[in-house]
Amino acid sequence: MNFNKADLQKEVSYKTSRSGGKGGQNVNKVSTKVELLFSIDDSILFSDEEKEILSLKLQSRFNKDGLVQVVCDEERSQYLNKEIALEKLAVMLANALIKQKVRKPLKVSKGAKLERLGNKRIQSEKKQSRRSNFDLN
Repeated sequence: MNFNKADLQKEVSYKTSRSGGKGGQNVNKVSTKVELLFSIDDSILFSDEEKEILSLKLQSRFNKDGLVQVVCDEERSQYLNKEIALEKLAVMLANALIKQKVRKPLKVSKGAKLERLGNKRIQSEKKQSRRSNFDLN
């Protein structure tokens, strides 16, 4: 996880297109929608082990060419959309590289077990005492 946005910027490529949504006349003239493409395999920022992890965790984000694709058309400015897309990619990569903690199963302590069984016994006795004894001979 030793990468920053400046390093990432050098390894990404952008495609721009006309965006829908707000912007009025501007939408029809300016290509503000940004599609960021990043190749995990060709990256020099990550080790082979990290590349494998990223490939597995970001599998759903790959396009048909095997590139990670992030699309942004939130703003009216192409520059802002590029910044947002790059930020999204950085967060996505950082989250994918976080190792999940291994869950250690806890043993129930002897005291807790005895307390639970004691409570069960008391509850059982309470219900037993509510029963009426029907002896039909």
